[in-house]
Amino acid sequence: MTESSHTYARPEVLVDTQWVAEHLNDPNVRIIESNEDVLLYDLGHIPGAVKLDWVSDLNDPLVRDYLDKEGFEKLMSNKGISNDTTVVFYGDKNNWWATYAFWVFQLFGHTNAKLLNGGRKKWIDEGRELVTEVPSYPASSYTAPERSDAEIRAFRDEVLAAVKSGDIALVDVRSNDEYTGKKLHMPEYPQEGAIRGGHIPGAANIPWATAVNEDSTFKSREDLEQIYGNKGITGDKDVIAYCRIGERSSHTWFVLKYLLGYNNVRNYDGSWTEWGNSVGVPIEK
Repeated sequence: MTESSHTYARPEVLVDTQWVAEHLNDPNVRIIESNEDVLLYDLGHIPGAVKLDWVSDLNDPLVRDYLDKEGFEKLMSNKGISNDTTVVFYGDKNNWWATYAFWVFQLFGHTNAKLLNGGRKKWIDEGRELVTEVPSYPASSYTAPERSDAEIRAFRDEVLAAVKSGDIALVDVRSNDEYTGKKLHMPEYPQEGAIRGGHIPGAANIPWATAVNEDSTFKSREDLEQIYGNKGITGDKDVIAYCRIGERSSHTWFVLKYLLGYNNVRNYDGSWTEWGNSVGVPIEK
């Protein structure tokens, strides 16, 4: 565990680089790398780690949705993951896509899951070993439940109801330029994907990476409580987080649910590519 993680609501979901180093050959642990830059894995990864491509592995190829029960079972079998395997996620850019993969796994109830605090950057900064060898594990047997979205996933109509009622706290985790409508995408990315710029009415703006330190580890619980509490995103409320396609907001969802212990927090993965293109929904600039 990390030195400061004992203060988090669910410290068991975080492991540090030393823990991972000690479990590289543990048959009950599967390390999973999930990056924004899908080429990074091939350049070097933690020994024994398997690659998870957020596009081809986690998403339905035809419907804007995640893979179904059968698809998840097949994916787990191909990666050599059984129901009792501990999965440990890590990746580039402050574990951005690692938390997204973690979130999708929770849609299927794989709660035996952890995150490498500091991700790929921390591992490399400490001079730890990277390999290019792709591991091969025997196919496993995996039985998944039907995917359950209700507890941790929000949909457009639920968000619209939240806007009208004012009873749910909304947190926009995009950059300030996206929030104000100045840009339609993150800075330094092609400005595409939405017809309109702005934010969902009533949403507070807390960029996702505000939650991490320079070494990509998470900030202390005290700091996190200040960051979110000062903007009205508190544990006594139902909270919905969103970004552009739900990946950055899965990181904030992880922080709120596991590090701060919020009971009711959901990720709106339709996010701005859906909201900013939808007919009949309000926006603010």
